[in-house]
Amino acid sequence: MGFKEVFKRFMAERLAFISFIYLVLLVIVAIFAPYIAPYDPNKQDLAHVLADPSFSHLMGTDNLGRDIFSRLLMGTRAALQASLFAILIPVLIGIPIGIIAGYLGGLIDDIFMRIVDAIMSIPAILLCLGITAALGVSLWNAMIAIGITSIPQFARLARGQTLQVRTEAYVESAKISGAGSIWIMLKHIIPNISPPVLVQASLNISFAVLVEVSLSFLGMGAQSPDISWGSLIQQAYTMINMKPWMIIYPGVAVSLTIMAGNFVGDGLRVAVDPKLKNKS
Repeated sequence: MGFKEVFKRFMAERLAFISFIYLVLLVIVAIFAPYIAPYDPNKQDLAHVLADPSFSHLMGTDNLGRDIFSRLLMGTRAALQASLFAILIPVLIGIPIGIIAGYLGGLIDDIFMRIVDAIMSIPAILLCLGITAALGVSLWNAMIAIGITSIPQFARLARGQTLQVRTEAYVESAKISGAGSIWIMLKHIIPNISPPVLVQASLNISFAVLVEVSLSFLGMGAQSPDISWGSLIQQAYTMINMKPWMIIYPGVAVSLTIMAGNFVGDGLRVAVDPKLKNKS
């Protein structure tokens, strides 16, 4: 199945395609946030503390007079960085582990998968909290923790797909022709397991945003002057009775991004395997 055909089927899934456009716009906002933000997100204006939404401050100001809209825009950077780490780290570590375990099998497979099973037995958020506490409280360490937590999922996915691919005729032909294991894994295994890996990567966006927001809300993620949607929610939570609108904006941003990641993942899954659409 070619890329054009997959992309065409993906575009046919309207909700998934709209979600993809939303995520692309989110990336653009994250990159150009310092230029789009109407105010310095960390600049305090004590003359306009807890101001209601207006033309001068579209989403109002917080308890230090900082523009919430500008801070919300800057918070997209933490969400984007967390998503990148949640994809990059497991792809670079988890995928090779899964491919090697699935292709070689035997003792190596047993050792790798038992380690993966042990890690997966720990709830993701608790594992992230433990890793962040060990590395030190910061946004970067939180993103590293999110990436490490995602490794087992990608490793198991890559192993399962490799077990299917390694019995295919073209792999057996490559072995007979004298091709080495590394060449077979690079030339035949990786290209043929890429579609499900791509689907898992898109679904991991939602997981990364949710965990990053949770860690920042608990004070284990972004630290001032870094800005995260989670820290915005945490600050707004203390004033939810006085200024409930303060928590609505970051909450909506988090919800939309998580839903968009899930819709894109579902759309990619149907585009890669159209049979799934009939089953759903």
